[in-house]
Amino acid sequence: MSYPGYPPTGYPPFPGYPPAGQESSFPPPGQYAYPSGFPPVGGGAYPPAPSSSYPGAGGYPAPGGYPAPGGYPGAPPPGGAPAYPGVPPGQGFGAPPGGAGFSGYPQPPSQSYGGGPAQVPLPGGFPGGQIPSQYPGGQAPFPSQPAAMTQGAQGTVRPAANFDAMRDAEILRKAMKGFGTDEQAIVDVVASRSSDQRQKIKAAFKTMYGKDLIKDLKSELSGNMEELILALFMPPTYYDAWSLRNAMKGAGTQERVLIEILCTRTNQEIREIVRCYQSEFGRDLEKDIRSDTSGHFERLLVSMCQGNRDENQNVNHQLAQEDAQRLYQAGEGRLGTDESCFNMILATRSFPQLKATVEAYSRVANRDLLSSVAREFSGNVESGLKTILQCALNRPAFFAERLYYSMKGAGTDDSTLVRIVVTRSEIDLVQIKQTFSQMYQKTLGTMISSDTSGDYRKLLLAIVGQ
Repeated sequence: MSYPGYPPTGYPPFPGYPPAGQESSFPPPGQYAYPSGFPPVGGGAYPPAPSSSYPGAGGYPAPGGYPAPGGYPGAPPPGGAPAYPGVPPGQGFGAPPGGAGFSGYPQPPSQSYGGGPAQVPLPGGFPGGQIPSQYPGGQAPFPSQPAAMTQGAQGTVRPAANFDAMRDAEILRKAMKGFGTDEQAIVDVVASRSSDQRQKIKAAFKTMYGKDLIKDLKSELSGNMEELILALFMPPTYYDAWSLRNAMKGAGTQERVLIEILCTRTNQEIREIVRCYQSEFGRDLEKDIRSDTSGHFERLLVSMCQGNRDENQNVNHQLAQEDAQRLYQAGEGRLGTDESCFNMILATRSFPQLKATVEAYSRVANRDLLSSVAREFSGNVESGLKTILQCALNRPAFFAERLYYSMKGAGTDDSTLVRIVVTRSEIDLVQIKQTFSQMYQKTLGTMISSDTSGDYRKLLLAIVGQ
């Protein structure tokens, strides 16, 4: 079954984005400004965090260059996304490569996988100007990132100029004092400050009033609005560690959250998450993963939490060709599947290298690697392997699709919506919004407006920049 409607030439370029050259930098473990008593995203009891780790100064470095976290919790439910405009139906993956040049496919000159953009020369694209697009279950196709979009990512939230933490703390105090709460004042402050600035407001509030800002906000807010505010006030590394802990607490495991975080982070981020998880919750992340998962999925996540992926941004095309051949022989080219071969290559190669491997695989196998993974694997391990490949191909499209499915149909997956909007707001939400419009012929803001309400909607739209 071929998926109708795949963009033959990619998306329109995005002019003039400045390269995001900042390096990720986070406070050392054990210094996350967090009180105990938070409700987890999705309900239940909040894991205890030692109050002694609250830094008095609260000065977290700005996470403006935080490299793509986010996630892709596997295949969205059947039902199908709208077709891409301007493509005749029936263009599947079966076409043979159109010569060595692979004409017609956008060739990204660079894609940022760490702190800044890296130059990744590529030989070309896929046959017929598209990734071969068989996706099981009506899943949306996965375009590659156009050249202009990879020059530098852009967040919708920037650090406020003339920032004054004490003035902001005073505004928040007045908004919560007396009868009722001035939610609009809270929205105005929180949505227009960076994560680093929010940490400083939190510290200033405690210094000025001897009270905990988070506890005060919790007492004034509820539901989705509370969940969104709490996420915005968590330092990014803590938010990841806390989300992992919450995903494995109690009965059942939220495998999608594990995949979303562990399969997409840089080595440095993963190591910081592992340290934070230990210092804040007194637990070993790898042990918790082993006790909550099993089989090939467990092995993939254990590989991910080592934080040892090759991060050399140069592409070795000979190695890509060899890896493509290995993957073919481990899957489509034999009876059964050699899962350890897929795990080894997808867990160790850099994202630019994997992108080249995907292109080489389409020449070797006459089908794309994502559809081969879908044929050879199932369940959580399939979702995890696909997430790694989709990260290598095009991050904004991948998050746009996740946001779409969090709001599509009856009900809204608010935890996913909150997590992606908050974690991408200072990194590449501009690109995600543009890609969303191209993929679904409606704006992200329009879809948020129709799926949410009240102050929760106001704050989401303020962050998204509508």
